[in-house]
Amino acid sequence: MRRGATIAAVAVALGVSGVWAYQRVPSRMEEVARWREIAWPFPRDGWPAGRAFRCDGACEGAELYVRAKRGFCNCDRGVADDDEVDRVADVDLINPRFAAGAPGEEVSFNEMRGRARRYDLDMSDGVRHAAIGVAVSRRCDLFVAAAQGRGEASAMQRAALAFLQTQEMKGWVLAALDGQ
Repeated sequence: MRRGATIAAVAVALGVSGVWAYQRVPSRMEEVARWREIAWPFPRDGWPAGRAFRCDGACEGAELYVRAKRGFCNCDRGVADDDEVDRVADVDLINPRFAAGAPGEEVSFNEMRGRARRYDLDMSDGVRHAAIGVAVSRRCDLFVAAAQGRGEASAMQRAALAFLQTQEMKGWVLAALDGQ
C-alpha cells in the first residue's frame, strides 16, 4: 500500500513540475533570437543615423532599426498617443505606405515611457510584412525603434524589446540620448 502511495505521489510531482517547466519555456522566437549589427539602410534625414540589426534564427530575418532623436519638442507629455508613434517611430523609412493593425500599447524601456504600435506593410515586391514602431521619451528626447519582417508581429515585438533590454543596448541608448 505504501509503495502505491509513493508511486502516486511521485507521478503527481513529476506531472506538476512538467507542466510548470512547459509554461516557463520561452517561445521559439525568444529562445533563438540572435541579433547582429548591419549597416544603417536609410538615406540621411533630419536626424543622425542610428543602428540596424538583423535577427538570425527564429526571427525569420526580421530587422530592427534604432536611433535617438534629441530635442524632441513635446517635453511635457512625452509620447502620449498613437498618432505620435505614427509620426516619429521611423516606420515610414521602411515603407511610406504603412497601416496600423491595431491601437498601440504603453511600453517602458530603460526607465523611459512611451508607446508601441503594430503595422502592416505592403512591400514593393508584393510581400506583406509586419512592423512594429516604438517611441519612448526622456525629458525632451526620444528613443525610437522600428522592426519589420515576415514573422508574426507580437513575437517580433517581444524579441525586439528583449534585445533592447540587454545591457549593451541600454548603455548605447543612454549614451546616444546624452549626445555621446
